Amino acid sequence: MNYPEILHHGARDGVTGSCHQLNMNAQNSLLIDCGLFQGAEISAQGQSGADRLNIEFPLDGIRALVATHVHIDHVGRIPYLLAAGFKGPILCSEPSAKLLPIVLEDAFKLGFCRDQKLAERYIKVIEQRIIALPYKTWFSLIDQPDLSCRIRLQRAGHILGSAYVEIDLRYPRTGAKQLIVFSGDLGAPHAPLLPAPKSPYRADTLVIESTYGDRLHEDRRSRRQRLEAVIEQALEDEGSVLIPAFSIGRTQELLYELEDIIHRKTAGRSCASSEELQGLAGAPTDWPQLPIILDSPLASRFTAAYRQLQPFWNQEALRRVQAGRRPLEFQQLITVDSHHDHLRMVQHLARTARPAIVIAGNGMCSSGRIVNYLKAMLGDSRHNVLFVGYQAKGTPGNAIQRYGPQGGYIVLEGERRTIRAGVSSLGGYSAHADQRGLINFITRMREWPSQIRLVHGEAEAKRQLADALRQRYALTNRPVAIFSE
Repeated sequence: MNYPEILHHGARDGVTGSCHQLNMNAQNSLLIDCGLFQGAEISAQGQSGADRLNIEFPLDGIRALVATHVHIDHVGRIPYLLAAGFKGPILCSEPSAKLLPIVLEDAFKLGFCRDQKLAERYIKVIEQRIIALPYKTWFSLIDQPDLSCRIRLQRAGHILGSAYVEIDLRYPRTGAKQLIVFSGDLGAPHAPLLPAPKSPYRADTLVIESTYGDRLHEDRRSRRQRLEAVIEQALEDEGSVLIPAFSIGRTQELLYELEDIIHRKTAGRSCASSEELQGLAGAPTDWPQLPIILDSPLASRFTAAYRQLQPFWNQEALRRVQAGRRPLEFQQLITVDSHHDHLRMVQHLARTARPAIVIAGNGMCSSGRIVNYLKAMLGDSRHNVLFVGYQAKGTPGNAIQRYGPQGGYIVLEGERRTIRAGVSSLGGYSAHADQRGLINFITRMREWPSQIRLVHGEAEAKRQLADALRQRYALTNRPVAIFSE
């Protein structure tokens, strides 16, 4: 067998369940991510349902797990990996080292046991396994007579702490060497809070995501204005705007942009008091008085962690902080923590249709508190649902997005709900690079990879990205082998 060899245990034919194994030689391998499958997607072995949680590959020789970032479709199966007997370290960036225990505690409670003491013991084990790597710094994983492996993380611009992985392999006995790059999820330019990713100098083999390999995003620089316009249009219906959002990344971006809208609208004007906001008393007439309701304890924990990780923010965000602004904890922001308060909020907004913006998890409406809001409010034409993220096939979010504008229905937790609420989708909010961004990531390298493996994308996205890449390579007479598993 020729080494190195790459095996894909997830995100091969879809956009969730990322898990890739780099076999460096017969005795040593490296795992890149270990995420959950979501929606209608299946595992590499064709299993679906509860079976997708299982670790379906042998762990012999896996020396470490590298977590590119902490989204659940990249790290959600780590509890099952440990339960299957994985004993190695978990390598990740410094911000991810702070965020990962929060994600995995939640995953442990949902998938294994809700006992807090057991969860805390489990998290201590996780924290002992984590090795936090600074960006731009080589880490030596293996240094043997027949194999040397160094790893370096670089900013990926997807969410806070996200990284792409450079793996420098050398085989001293033969003199062979190979530089392999795993992109993880790459971010798009002009993202709030995060610096844009910069391409590596070179790569021999590149494993790259292709989520939006078949399209170009709307102009991200104008997305705040479009967000404002869509919400104002929705509020003319005199109801609430429901925004499904994942707890980490998208939620913080939305808060950051909403704070900026309110800041601009509030110039020279007074806001409602915090007591009025907390009581939701009186109908707000403008943005400075509009309640922004964050109904997700997990998102609140992540938002607090984001605030503690300010050194990793981009320069624009830091300038706002230096100017005395609080991008992630502004006055109009109301956080809902307890389940009791959550149910009260759902009942209040469903009954009164008070204008408000509700951000609740999860982002694809497959679980979480957003489901209760949808069950209570989808049938009321005064309310609106605003999607700002990708909705995977088979998820309730995808069904609402698809059938809502047609006046269709959806089944939520076994109950049929007619969709009378308005349904909108706002482009330009993807945390993933589009086709142009993905191609730029490759063509801005000094030495382009001669082998490219497309993962983390649906068939058409991979096909169109592969075609576009072949054209770019042909224009410069560079050879390339492109595989879309």
